[in-house]
Amino acid sequence: MNLHEYQSKELFRNAGIPTLEGMVADSPQQARKAAKQLQGDQWAVKAQVHAGGRGKAGGVKMAKSLDDVELIASTMLGSRLITKQTGEMGLPINLVYIECGTQIIFEFYLSLVIDRTKESWTFIASSEGGVDIEMVAEKTPEKINKYTIDPAIGIDTHQLSLMAEKLNLDVNLQEQFIAITKKIFVLAKDADASQVEINPLIVDQNNTFIALDAKIVVDDNSLFRQPELALLKDSSQENDIEQRASENGLSYVSLDGNIACMVNGAGLAMATMDLIKIHGGEPANFLDVGGDATTQRVTAAFELILENRNVSAILVNIFGGIVRCDVIAEGIIDAVKTTNSSLPIVVRLEGTNVQSGKAKLMESGLDIISADDLSDAAEKVVQSAANYRESS
Repeated sequence: MNLHEYQSKELFRNAGIPTLEGMVADSPQQARKAAKQLQGDQWAVKAQVHAGGRGKAGGVKMAKSLDDVELIASTMLGSRLITKQTGEMGLPINLVYIECGTQIIFEFYLSLVIDRTKESWTFIASSEGGVDIEMVAEKTPEKINKYTIDPAIGIDTHQLSLMAEKLNLDVNLQEQFIAITKKIFVLAKDADASQVEINPLIVDQNNTFIALDAKIVVDDNSLFRQPELALLKDSSQENDIEQRASENGLSYVSLDGNIACMVNGAGLAMATMDLIKIHGGEPANFLDVGGDATTQRVTAAFELILENRNVSAILVNIFGGIVRCDVIAEGIIDAVKTTNSSLPIVVRLEGTNVQSGKAKLMESGLDIISADDLSDAAEKVVQSAANYRESS
């Protein structure tokens, strides 16, 4: 679950991580009032959306007067911000964050993420702040510094000192850097965060570190023990289909292709998408119905899939372990009959009650294409999608 910048900065302040003063507003008038209350002679007006790259997309603008603050806020609020991370539709701007301006002497990048390859937390720091860290890693990897925490030992101050030295910080800034990184680690653990990012982490005219931006991603699986953080969820920033999928116990991510996938198990879903691409197709989604899929859940999955107008074919790939193939078959039959879809459907079933499942599909009288294995299924669905587009 992503948090907005203003929400993340509130957690930062509670953790003792330095930020600039700021206030959130949902109208141009509130934005003006906030800027006046914050005082100063310049302010940053920041669109609150769950996406990076806001500055380059016009989602962060400086204002030198209260009139400018109100005008910028009126332009932003009610519009949609399109960045490299949002797709063509962009995300709605329902709130803006008004923040006091400051002088920037240096910019750095700092984050704490879960490195799944090392099965632990990893700090990432760079002297190249305020830019896409992926670009820095690609073009100047020597400017990326990492420190992976040993779970058996905990955070190591010496390793943090080495990171600070690689950033060419003076003694005072090194002390500040170490203090901030330690506070980030405590915050991440307390909030069950999978990512805490500051980009940029700036040094101001007083030689003081300040988190000029803030991003926190909370692990969805931990929300049952984070009731206060769960209340911060902003559903307006989420894909509508993905939101309803979550409500139905489905893991769904929209993609740009035209071949819809319905699979049980995240690993199998990834392998399914890979094979679709190998055979020349493009997946329209990631969809994991889970190991305990029911007929109702399968029907809900089909309904979500069919809302994507780009879909030209559907591939159902089920390996029946806990979930039974005959239950999946019943769900497919009910879904096709309910939605009255004419899209070609390729089904590959294997595992528990597979023969019963295949028999149900054959007896249904529906035009469903059976596949012997995953490669066969991928090849057939890619061809079916091509045929469907040609006939449409």
